[in-house]
Amino acid sequence: MTTPALQTDPLAPPLLDAQGRRMTYLRLSITDRCNFRCTYCSPASWGGKKDLLNAEELGRIAGIFAALGIRRVRLTGGEPLIRPDILEIARRIASIPGVRHLAITTNASHLEALAAPLREAGVDQLNLSLDTLSPETFRRISKQGDFDAILRGIDAAAASHYASLKLNVVVMRGVNDGEARALVEYAHARGITPRFIELMPFGQGVPVPTAELMDRLRGEGLDLSAEPEETGAAADSVTSGPARYWKAPGGRVGFISPLTQNFCGGCNRVRVASNGDLRSCLGGRAQAPLHQLIRGGATDVELARAIRAALGDKPEGHRFTEPGNGATLLSMMGIGG
Repeated sequence: MTTPALQTDPLAPPLLDAQGRRMTYLRLSITDRCNFRCTYCSPASWGGKKDLLNAEELGRIAGIFAALGIRRVRLTGGEPLIRPDILEIARRIASIPGVRHLAITTNASHLEALAAPLREAGVDQLNLSLDTLSPETFRRISKQGDFDAILRGIDAAAASHYASLKLNVVVMRGVNDGEARALVEYAHARGITPRFIELMPFGQGVPVPTAELMDRLRGEGLDLSAEPEETGAAADSVTSGPARYWKAPGGRVGFISPLTQNFCGGCNRVRVASNGDLRSCLGGRAQAPLHQLIRGGATDVELARAIRAALGDKPEGHRFTEPGNGATLLSMMGIGG
């Protein structure tokens, strides 16, 4: 097996981590600021980083990763659509040779105006965050944000002919766990795939295990049957992710279970925070300061070597469930999701 240490050309694929897993998916945070303040993501004390990467720097980083074998780029935040240059960023990255898919994760509050322009700029996939259908519950989760703008934005996305639309729901016990069936029906009515995510230990709230949530959905009359697992040529390591999908009468339903069904074995992702810090793992602090290298005049080869060195320290799996580890983790906004 090829390892990072044995790679003869630092700028040639494959891009492997310490366990030999091939990295094909870059999650690139373009801001750690947000117009919401969700309790599980953005602590009130979070002030944000300084010196965010500009559009040219983001494009350069994405281009190096594409040369190394990254085929899918997801723009994250914070809320990426609050950047005034979001369309320029999208166009730059969509035009990079080797990038097959450009996705954005967004709270949808700016999509009423941006859904169609983003599609024209080359974005082909959107993940839309919506944890509740109740304005009152939304206000419990976030003290800021326009709930009606979210719903209008989701409808605009559904009308804009994206190749893939997913609705991300972070499930919190006693807050929104009773809305799962209604959220499935809401998403399917708009041609969107709902995905229920176990709460991770980055902020406030109590998680609901996936198995419990699935039992609840079945108890409420939702027929769920497992999709066959794709293998060989049918399995696409570029578009695959941590979700496991089930068939329901109205469409697919996904579940992401970082705590009870660890997904690290198939990890194909690398993360770069909004200030250019490469983070090899969502649940760790190891990083490489790509922004300092770029602004210090580093060549593409030097950047590629730094990327490979950081991935050489990537652990086999996250450590979310280790006692006391939650206190040492950065907020979700600080990591980039």
